[in-house]
Amino acid sequence: MTATLIWILVALVAVGLYLSWTAGRLDRLHARIDAARAALDAQLLRRASVAQELATSGVLDPAASIVLYEAAHAARQAAEEQREVAESELSQALRAVFGDAQQVDAVREAPGGEEAALELAEAVRRVPMARRFHNDAVRAARALRRHHKVRWFRLAGHAPFPMAFEMDDEPPAALIERAA
Repeated sequence: MTATLIWILVALVAVGLYLSWTAGRLDRLHARIDAARAALDAQLLRRASVAQELATSGVLDPAASIVLYEAAHAARQAAEEQREVAESELSQALRAVFGDAQQVDAVREAPGGEEAALELAEAVRRVPMARRFHNDAVRAARALRRHHKVRWFRLAGHAPFPMAFEMDDEPPAALIERAA
């Protein structure tokens, strides 16, 4: 009788430790998502700021400046639920403005254009990486949260279900090629 109670107690302690470890792992994944989202937000803000700065610098033709400025401004001012669309539109505007290698060369030849083009190329190159890190963390947390033990024992607490950040983040090819 005593041996049975001891084994039951050992099993309960083992299950408790396993559940505690799983809850800690889930908490670390949520912290990783928060950190990756902050990094993604920083890269998106940097890209929009550099694009807006370049649009107002006078090195682009007026039509390209307006298109780029409006898209960058919309991306910076977008509400959270509209952010993915606004950032995708900024990516499309960047590809439209810098789709031609001649436009990139014209920017680079302008005073201060070389630095601006390099800074923009670096910013648009970092956005897909930051988005990939964020979405990988979301994917891992979602996979863990789908397990029955996490749902049955409510190990996620009141944390919202993590959502991936889906946007068009393809950089303008001419800008990346010229900056490399």
